[in-house]
Amino acid sequence: MSLRVAAAAPFVQRGTQSMRENEFVVSLSMDRDWFSPDQATRLVDVATEAGIIERDGETLVLTTDVAEVQVPEEFVPDEDVLTERSPFERILDAIVADGQPKHEAVGAINACQQSLGLTIEAAALVYARREGVDVADVRPDVREAVLDADA
Repeated sequence: MSLRVAAAAPFVQRGTQSMRENEFVVSLSMDRDWFSPDQATRLVDVATEAGIIERDGETLVLTTDVAEVQVPEEFVPDEDVLTERSPFERILDAIVADGQPKHEAVGAINACQQSLGLTIEAAALVYARREGVDVADVRPDVREAVLDADA
């Protein structure tokens, strides 16, 4: 949630679905004073990896409708939003965003992992699909994690 709100904030502030990357960086670093310019640039990479924004040349595009995102007045993101999240964490975030309590999802994923003999990433993917949570964007990363585990 925090990553999604932080990445969407410049779009919400300007009321637009797309903006140039340099405008995004200025918005987060100078207008909001949340990050340094280097950190704001890093946020572009993390948010792109998470599928929150997409690059179209020099333009960034918010992948959800800007009207659907609320940035609370008192919101200030933690610096941990700048770290890349594992495929497991991204799938878990999607499951929780879909309304399932985190502890229940983790327990169910662990049970799936043990019963099927899968990696945690693959088990999370299987569980998300069973629950009807769309995590198609994470599948290539799960495949890579599974192949890395076999190496």
